[in-house]
Amino acid sequence: MSFLDSDTFEALRCCDGEIGTEHIPDRLHPILEKAAREGIISACEPGCALDEWQHYHRYDSRYMRTAHWSVTGHCNYRCRHCYMSAPDAKYGQLSTEKCLSIADEIAGCGIREVSITGGEPLVRKDFWQIVDRLLGHRIRITTVYSNGKLVTPELLDGFEERDIHPEFNMSFDGVGFHDWLRGVKGAEEEVNRAFALCREHGFPTAAELTLHQRNKHTLRESIDHLAKLGVAHIKTNPAGKTGAWAENAGEDHLSLEETLEAYLAYIPQYYRDGQPMTVMLGGAFYAYKGDPHFWIPSQKSSADDSRAATRCVCGHARQVMYLAADGKVLPCMALSGMSVQKNFPSLTQMSLTQALNDSYYMNFIDTRLAAYLEHNERCQKCEQRFVCGAGCRASALQDHPSNIMAPDESFCAILTGGYAERIRTTAEKEGGIYVANAAQANAAQANAT
Repeated sequence: MSFLDSDTFEALRCCDGEIGTEHIPDRLHPILEKAAREGIISACEPGCALDEWQHYHRYDSRYMRTAHWSVTGHCNYRCRHCYMSAPDAKYGQLSTEKCLSIADEIAGCGIREVSITGGEPLVRKDFWQIVDRLLGHRIRITTVYSNGKLVTPELLDGFEERDIHPEFNMSFDGVGFHDWLRGVKGAEEEVNRAFALCREHGFPTAAELTLHQRNKHTLRESIDHLAKLGVAHIKTNPAGKTGAWAENAGEDHLSLEETLEAYLAYIPQYYRDGQPMTVMLGGAFYAYKGDPHFWIPSQKSSADDSRAATRCVCGHARQVMYLAADGKVLPCMALSGMSVQKNFPSLTQMSLTQALNDSYYMNFIDTRLAAYLEHNERCQKCEQRFVCGAGCRASALQDHPSNIMAPDESFCAILTGGYAERIRTTAEKEGGIYVANAAQANAAQANAT
């Protein structure tokens, strides 16, 4: 999905299979020639017309690239940290008829990508009906989030029969500690099997790892283990004090400082192990996704960015929405289980088109930094206010459960507590050593041959 400037859009609108190039303004010809070279358009014989799906559409809703959809609140595991309280199916699941209707609404809003999650999405007996409805609208299924238990050869065959290979993103919570957090004996063995099976069948995989006191020391071992199973990316986060973890955490909960120190301690190990996969340590601490350099996600802008105050507090929510198992329309999955969830619209009460036009949801995702700063005198005076950009609203709610406009303490700790500089110093030093060693190894190999 790409945004187009007015000339490119005008040029591509000419490509309707019905008019010849002699009717197209000369200034648009270079654009069409470039599009042809890139395989975006191709010449057709006289009399050809666009297929129905190729026609231009105008949608009566705000643009949204991706829907992250929890198709069920049920799960076959009993995770100690589940923010949805899925073992008790707190949010239940909508009927088959309603889910198929939502798939139609997703298409009707021009959303072209969907990732499927739960609970555990594979427990739905009508899973393939939902998949087929989405595919029938030519919607791309990018990711399936699963605990791995129900990932079988038959399931993967079903995707291959439909000629799609979505990424399987499966939770892995530390070598030797996965069963404890998942509440099911044999869960670690099952997810290892699922990762290996996906690799065997050519399905890409990623992982999410939840940190707590018991498994924080396994970060290096766990990432190296997953790399050997072909996992390409991992995101780590501490268990949040919502849902089941609020009741079960006890002394196993990691403080913010303990979490940040665990991440910082891992960075040198990450480089020394040859960057075995792309990583995101928390949503704000450190990220490397195969680009030439790492970045610190909490640094959204520069301190002297004159336009920062006009930007939305969450750029991610401007293009990705979350549809909860009970039909709630939320900016992100992390808001599930929080009291603020009740303020957002539900697809049991309004259409998705309405939710993407005039609703609390739309008002929230359009919130600008200037409006946020009006609520926070502490942030108004902070030199990092433009860099931070109001942080993450879900993260802020961890420490201020009833105030969605509260400061994000994790961003504060990183940007004003010295962590950003420590991250940069550590990563640049270790990254430099890694690059030098790699160059030396390549030179030695070249000389040997």
